[in-house]
Amino acid sequence: MSSILDKFLTEARQKSFDPEHRRRLDFNIGKYDEKVVEGKKQFYNLELAKRRAANLKYKAIHKLDRYLVEFEKNFEKHGGKVIWALSEKEAQKEILNIVKKSNAKLIVKQKTMLSEELEINELLIKNKREVVETDLGEFIVQLAGEKPYHILTPAMHKSKEDVALLFHQKFGLSENSSPETIAHFVRDLLREKFIRADIGITGGNFLIADVGAVALTENEGNGLLSIAFPKIHIAIVGIEKIIPSLEDLDLFLPLLSTHGTGQHITAYNNILFGPKTDIEPDGPEEMYVILIDNRRTEVLKLREQRQALSCIRCGACLNGCPIYRSIGGYTYGATYSGPIGSVISPHFLGLKEYNHLSFASSLCGKCTEVCPMKIPLHELLLYNRNETVKRGYTKSSWKFIMKGWKMVMQKRWIIDKTGSKFKNRFMKMFFAKWWGSRRELPKFAEKNFKQLWQERNGQKNNS
Repeated sequence: MSSILDKFLTEARQKSFDPEHRRRLDFNIGKYDEKVVEGKKQFYNLELAKRRAANLKYKAIHKLDRYLVEFEKNFEKHGGKVIWALSEKEAQKEILNIVKKSNAKLIVKQKTMLSEELEINELLIKNKREVVETDLGEFIVQLAGEKPYHILTPAMHKSKEDVALLFHQKFGLSENSSPETIAHFVRDLLREKFIRADIGITGGNFLIADVGAVALTENEGNGLLSIAFPKIHIAIVGIEKIIPSLEDLDLFLPLLSTHGTGQHITAYNNILFGPKTDIEPDGPEEMYVILIDNRRTEVLKLREQRQALSCIRCGACLNGCPIYRSIGGYTYGATYSGPIGSVISPHFLGLKEYNHLSFASSLCGKCTEVCPMKIPLHELLLYNRNETVKRGYTKSSWKFIMKGWKMVMQKRWIIDKTGSKFKNRFMKMFFAKWWGSRRELPKFAEKNFKQLWQERNGQKNNS
C-alpha cells in the first residue's frame, strides 16, 4: 500500500467517525442546500439552461486552441499581456519574474483555487514577499496555516468559536468575538493592505474569446479591490475557462451563482478588458493573464474524461456528495476535492498514485444530478477506474479476484450447485476484511432467486 493511499484511508476513517466534524459539514452544507432550492426558482426552465450551457462549454473545450488564440489576440489589443504556462514550474517562474521586475513587496490575492494548485503563496513567501489572502474564508485558513477545505467555502470546517479563538491568538481579539466583530476587524486590516499593495493576483471565472476579457464574480468586493488599487494585476486562469462570447455570460453567471450559493447572481461581477486606459482613474497600469495548462491537455486527450474540463467550480457536487460530507476536504490530499476532484486530480497529480480517489465513491449519481454543466461525474469515475486497471495500477490480488468472479458469473452451474453454507464461508474467508469491521457481511440465502422462481412457478429444477 502506498503512503498516499495509506494516509487517505487513515484520515478518511478518522473523519468519518468524528461526530463534530460531520455536524459542522452537515450544518454548513445544509444552509447552502436550502438557498440553492430557492435560487433555482429563478429559472423558467432550468434543464434547458443547463443543456445550453453544457453544449456551449463542451463546444469551447473541443475548439480550445481556436478560442484561446482568439482570446489572446483580442486581449492584447487592449494593452494586456498573455503568458502561456505549460506547467506549474513555468507559471511560478513567470509570476516570480513579474514580482521581481516590479520590485513588488506586498501582494494581495483574491480567492482562486488555481493559486493553491500552483502553490503561489508558498512561492512568494519563500522569496521574502508578503502575500495576503483577501477573501475572508481564505484569510482565516491562511492565518491558521491551512489550505481551503472546500472549493467555494475555504473555512467550512471551522466553527465560529474556532475562528474567534484563532483571532484571539493572532490579534488579541476577545475569545467571544462575534462573526460581525471579526469581519469588521478584517475589513479594516485589509483596507491598509489594498492601498499599499504592489500587485494584485486573481483567478478568472471565465475567459471570453470574442472580446478578449476576463470575467470575475465574487461576493465580498475583495476581488475588485485587488484589481483597482495595485499598479499590476496578474490573472491566473486555467485554459479550460474559455467561453466563446460575451453574450454567453447571461447564461453562465446565474447558473454559477445559483448552484454555488443559491443567489440569483453574485454581488460583484467584473469584466476586465485589460489595464486602465487614459480616461480611467482607477485600475492597474499593467495586466497579465497567465494561461495555465498544468496537465489539462492530458485530460483533454481522454475521450470521456475531457467533459470534466467543462466544470465552472460552483461546488455543487461537493455539497451533494455523501463521501465529501463524510470525510471532508483535506482527506483527498489534493487541491480539488469531492467528485470533480476525484475525476481530475488523478490526472493532474498522477493516476498511479492518486487512482484511489476515483474508487472513493458510492456512485450514487448525486454529483451528476446537481451539476449545472451536466457533467456525468459518476460515470467519469468509472472511466478513471477502467484506465487504472488498463495501466496495471491495481493490486494483483484484486486482479485474481476479478478473474475468479468473471469465471463464476459466466458459469451459472457454479452458482446453482454451490450451497449457501459454502458461499457464506467463502465470503467470510476472502471478503470480510475488505468489507470492514464496522459492517455486517451479507449472508447468502439458502435458496437463490432462480430456485425460488422455479418453485413458485412449478418448474422442475434442471440445474
